[in-house]
Amino acid sequence: MAGMAEKMRNFTGPALFSHGFRPFFLLAALWAVGAMLLWIPMMMGHEPLAIGFDLFSWHAHEFLFGYLGAVIAGFVLTAVPNWTGRLPVMGWPLAGLVGLWLAGRLAMACSAHLPWLVTALVDLSLTVALVCFIAREIWRGKNWRNLPVVGLIALYGLANAGFHVQEHIASPAYESWAMRLGLAAALLLIALIGGRIIPSFTRNWLASRQSRVLPAPFGRADAAILGVTGLTLAGFVGWPEATATHLLMLLAGVLHLWRVLRWCGWQVRSEPLLWVLHKAYGLLALGFLAEGVAGFGLMPVPTARHIWLEGAIGLMTLAVMCRATLGHTGRELHAGPATLAIFVAMLVSVTARVVAGLAGNATGLMHLSGGLWIMAFAGFAAIYGPALIRPRLAKKQPSGTARA
Repeated sequence: MAGMAEKMRNFTGPALFSHGFRPFFLLAALWAVGAMLLWIPMMMGHEPLAIGFDLFSWHAHEFLFGYLGAVIAGFVLTAVPNWTGRLPVMGWPLAGLVGLWLAGRLAMACSAHLPWLVTALVDLSLTVALVCFIAREIWRGKNWRNLPVVGLIALYGLANAGFHVQEHIASPAYESWAMRLGLAAALLLIALIGGRIIPSFTRNWLASRQSRVLPAPFGRADAAILGVTGLTLAGFVGWPEATATHLLMLLAGVLHLWRVLRWCGWQVRSEPLLWVLHKAYGLLALGFLAEGVAGFGLMPVPTARHIWLEGAIGLMTLAVMCRATLGHTGRELHAGPATLAIFVAMLVSVTARVVAGLAGNATGLMHLSGGLWIMAFAGFAAIYGPALIRPRLAKKQPSGTARA
């Protein structure tokens, strides 16, 4: 570990390429804004890009595999060295990975002028590289505990490949098994990694304040809930219309609500960096319940789906990006008024999108939701962008805190 720290201190390249979270989190936020700005005229009948995809499929893909792909890359390139004690990817190799992601976005943007297989291969290149990197690091570091992460990211890449194939042979792909598989892999990552970091961060914060009530540790109940989640999402991918799948959705939703309540979220109301994680995980649970209800025809399926997509995934990734940026750039793990504002903007955006769907896709609420989404991620880029492109601060973190 000492050797790794010394090599990191001796890095003389641009700070932006000194750690994986820096370029990927910044680009993810900028693309969240850019893709939404492009999507708004698309909904109005304009085509600003030469895309060879169904418009809804492009929109779904660029969130689930474009934006989220960048967040996953930033997270694992930062977390894996912490898990294994090995040197992180930095400098030109990191710039190369960033180039793969950018090439994927460019290929998707001009896919009408490219063979579909070329678009697919370029778009998949980053995920393939990430899986190889993580597998190598876990193997060399003998960190077997995190092998499931490798499997889920590989499954996520398989879903992206299936999305391209599905769009080629039977458009639109946004309603296909591949879209559901990619979403399932993302939700399992949230359930697995969120189930580690949320109670851990909460426990550290509460312990530093001598709280007598601490989050429940990971145990057999958590393992059972993850098992039920995997079974439920397997049904979601393979048999989405089955009554058994709808019932499992309701069961999984209740179990995840019970799980997050065991993490003492009511005690962290004064720290937005913590309560936002609890709320994002709560939206994961609410998404399961909504999918179950929608399966019985009691609410529109797209509305239920956005609780997962915009709510659980959008809010959780935004929260993790904020916390990781603060922790890994030497700043205090505390959300100021500006960060609180972007969290509130995301929560209101999710609420407006769900209400719009329940009201019959009310145009005004749809536009409000999109505008608040743009404000949240543009806010992240403006607030955290300077920290991401500048060297780490020299000051130490306060005791009792933890990094993402």
